[in-house]
Amino acid sequence: MRTTMQPVNMLEAKSSLSRLVDALERGVESEIVIARNGKPAARLVPLGPPAAGPRLGVAKGMFKLPESIDTDNPAVASLFNGEDG
Repeated sequence: MRTTMQPVNMLEAKSSLSRLVDALERGVESEIVIARNGKPAARLVPLGPPAAGPRLGVAKGMFKLPESIDTDNPAVASLFNGEDG
């Protein structure tokens, strides 16, 4: 259950930052408001999941694939085995 806790004063936030971040990471809190002199000054929220990296297929159309990529398998295998192929 994600909740929004009561505002945390600046001194408490400084002394218990690790605990506050842990509550966000575990999903116990959805956000934490940090107050200065009783007035909301900042909001601590969890980061979303990391952005996905580059997608596969970025080279699509940049080279031509032969009809059968298995044609040269015997020659490639012989090179791996130290033969002259």
